[in-house]
Amino acid sequence: MVPDMQYVIVVLYFLILTGIGLVSRFQIRTPEDFYIAGKKGGVFQISGSLLGTILGGSAIIGTLELSLQNGWAAVWFPVCASLGLFLLAPLAKYVNRYGKFTLPELLGRFYGNKAEKMASAIIPLAWLGIIGAQIIGAAKILNSMAIMSYSGATILCSSVFILYTLAGGQKSILRTDLIQSFLILSVLFFIFILAAGNPDKLQPPSMQKGLFHAGFTVLDLIILILTYSTTFIVGPDIYSRIFCAGSEKTAFRSVLTVAVILLPVAFILTYIGIHTSVSGETRDVTGLLTTWQNLLPGWITGLLLAALLSAMMSSADTTLLTASMIVSELFYSPLTGKRSFVLTRISIVVTGILSLLISLYVTSVIQSLLLALTVFSGSFFVPVLAGLTGLKTRKNRILPAIITGGLLALGGKLTGMFYHELTGNLLIVFSFLANAGILFLKRPALFSSPPAKNEQV
Repeated sequence: MVPDMQYVIVVLYFLILTGIGLVSRFQIRTPEDFYIAGKKGGVFQISGSLLGTILGGSAIIGTLELSLQNGWAAVWFPVCASLGLFLLAPLAKYVNRYGKFTLPELLGRFYGNKAEKMASAIIPLAWLGIIGAQIIGAAKILNSMAIMSYSGATILCSSVFILYTLAGGQKSILRTDLIQSFLILSVLFFIFILAAGNPDKLQPPSMQKGLFHAGFTVLDLIILILTYSTTFIVGPDIYSRIFCAGSEKTAFRSVLTVAVILLPVAFILTYIGIHTSVSGETRDVTGLLTTWQNLLPGWITGLLLAALLSAMMSSADTTLLTASMIVSELFYSPLTGKRSFVLTRISIVVTGILSLLISLYVTSVIQSLLLALTVFSGSFFVPVLAGLTGLKTRKNRILPAIITGGLLALGGKLTGMFYHELTGNLLIVFSFLANAGILFLKRPALFSSPPAKNEQV
């Protein structure tokens, strides 16, 4: 094995991506080009970008991280993402039809300006954890190469993510995500074939836990569906890809295509995780990556690291741009204005730095990701779904519904993490019920105004 081959490949790969970003920078002529790539994306572009966005820290590093502790139960993580996309597919045409740039803008169409402003204030805060998860994942990959510390890797990755997003916006993101998705899938398939052909590297049967066990119950799956699958039905980063689609048919086909692809990917990722022999002292993602680097030829190792890093980039650039657009929209609307365009670029830098600070203190991809997604889903899943499907709601109650749902979901997640898991999970379930109750139910007769004297009761 050539000792430095993996580093050469990683450096060359990112130089190519940076070049694409710089070229795209000179092709941006309007704000629409920067925000939604001129709304001209085809099925291959949108599918590739959507898949690249999903196969970031949440899918690859997250599933591998879970598989080391929960065995085959980790497969539910990407399967729940696929489930969310299958449910989104028939709604994608409405997202493309009614939305233009951001999810808050779409909420404003359904519920008014106050709902739009509230969403624009909450979503970027929650999305700091999502961006942080991508930085954590990328930093762990670089750390496994033993060339820099975790903290140094987080600073480097954050800088690359920020500069790349600033360079070309959606134009560069759509172009590179398709390439990155193809590379990711190719390398994962190669690793899967290699693992299947080397049974001596398998974990002992005692380590291969089933789909459900003491560490992952049916209730845990229900909570994962509520807090994870739902974010693929109403997620701002998912919608940002749909807004780029050139037609409603393209949006539908792209979402459905990725939903199907994720199912075999779920199996492959989990298989790789639980069938890799990792020593007890290093039973984490870093240890797993180190094991594969020792087994693979140098050039394959380089492609593996480049694929994993590109997965992080695909998610990070999309979530960073989406959050920054929403911040800009909070102060200046519409986004097509000159001041909004400038503020979006400033927000990219500020949001990236704040996400960096989170990644320095929270080193678990899953912990950072699910905490952020729980708050978002508790606040926005019911209102967005009701708006897209045309359900009749009490629109004047949208703000208390968002606030109550989000706070209860956050309280439930924190309770489960630091106090009692079952109590926290039940509180998360209640957050969705409370959100829906406030938005749909009429006031009880006890609180209604009394009838007039001459009115028949």
